Amino acid sequence: MNETTQTQGTLRSEARIAHGALHRLRQDLFVDAFAFRPMPPLEDAKISRWVPWLPERIRHWARWLPHFIVGFFAVCVFLATFSMSYGIGPVRGVLSVGFSVLVSAAPALTLFRPVGAFWLSLSGFVMVQGATTAFSSYGGGYRDAAFTTHLAVMTLVVLRTRPRLAVEMWLVTFGVGAVLTALGGGGMGDLVPVAFFFGVVLVSAAAVRAWREERRHVVETQTVTAEERSRRTLLEERALIARELHDVVAHHMSVIAIQAEAAPYRVENTPPELATSFATIRENAVAALAELRRILGVVRSEDPDAFADSDPEAPQPTLASLDSLLDSVRSAGLTVEAVITGSPRPLPQGVELSAYRIVQEALSNALRHAPGADARVEISYVLGGIGLRIVNGVPSRLAKPSPGAGHGVLGMRERVQMLGGEMTADHTKEGGFEVAAFIPVANTVGENTA
Repeated sequence: MNETTQTQGTLRSEARIAHGALHRLRQDLFVDAFAFRPMPPLEDAKISRWVPWLPERIRHWARWLPHFIVGFFAVCVFLATFSMSYGIGPVRGVLSVGFSVLVSAAPALTLFRPVGAFWLSLSGFVMVQGATTAFSSYGGGYRDAAFTTHLAVMTLVVLRTRPRLAVEMWLVTFGVGAVLTALGGGGMGDLVPVAFFFGVVLVSAAAVRAWREERRHVVETQTVTAEERSRRTLLEERALIARELHDVVAHHMSVIAIQAEAAPYRVENTPPELATSFATIRENAVAALAELRRILGVVRSEDPDAFADSDPEAPQPTLASLDSLLDSVRSAGLTVEAVITGSPRPLPQGVELSAYRIVQEALSNALRHAPGADARVEISYVLGGIGLRIVNGVPSRLAKPSPGAGHGVLGMRERVQMLGGEMTADHTKEGGFEVAAFIPVANTVGENTA
């Protein structure tokens, strides 16, 4: 009983496999066989990478090179088969011209309807095979041409569609070929090596198609991964900026709250209305501080230890701390000089902090990506803002691979855009790297006193 049940289960599994194979064969070769699927031109990026020396106008037409090659092949097939129709009589001549058109049209059709081109090519081969029996003295050349063209058509269809069509078209072609050979009374001896040769060619085409698909998927995956990495880095940088701005704004709000609380005691006989106003100011300042802490907690919730290495009570750095930053960078092996133009003046703490971080990140990138190079920091106090320029020369030795390359520039640009400024970061003509930024300042502020 168990053996019978196992046998029935095996038969059902085999039946399901066969049914699935027939269903895929029907979907691939019969459903919408003549659907319009035009072959797109080559991408401009590929043309620029393969033949960068071509002029722009010629490079535009080079995108259609595969179409020209397939069309030229179709014309060659027509001319080769049409030349066989000379001197064979009017009836055979008309048939020969018809066969030439039928056989040569299939390669051209692969550009627009690839599966339909396979059926057209197979039909042409069947008709030529039948005509060979009737006109054996002239049919051999047509048969060879139709066979070769059919192989080319199947190869183009595999390259244009999917790899599994190679097996399906091979089975259909040599199934039909075996039937025609049996009906014509011929032997199967020649069919086996031809089938093997066709199989090798189609498997190779399917491997090329599978490799191209895999490569495309890898490129898409790498692109998505790079975008996700950039987005994650941007969010991390924004969290850091939020923490720093919290410290800056919290300091000002604390000063407002303290001054609002102390103001009524500095004036004798303070009017009740004025005392109430100061109390309201203090309450709003304290409420704002609480909101700032809550928002910062939300930003830092995904990584509560993101700022564990820094002292939360320590003051945020400003351009006044630039000398200590440069000394630290010099001790790490980077030769750097600083040039300050204009009259240094106090700037808003957010601007001071962002300017310091931009210089710090640019010098860190120089240390990481340009070992042994010299660097120069230029700070310009101009009317309406502050300009920054950090440039490094050509590295004197190879840099170690850095998986986070480019993310520092992303953070610097985020800081500048947050303050309404502009920034550029690009390689110099000499082979170094330059970061230039301008941060606008509407009004300068004096130093705050508590």
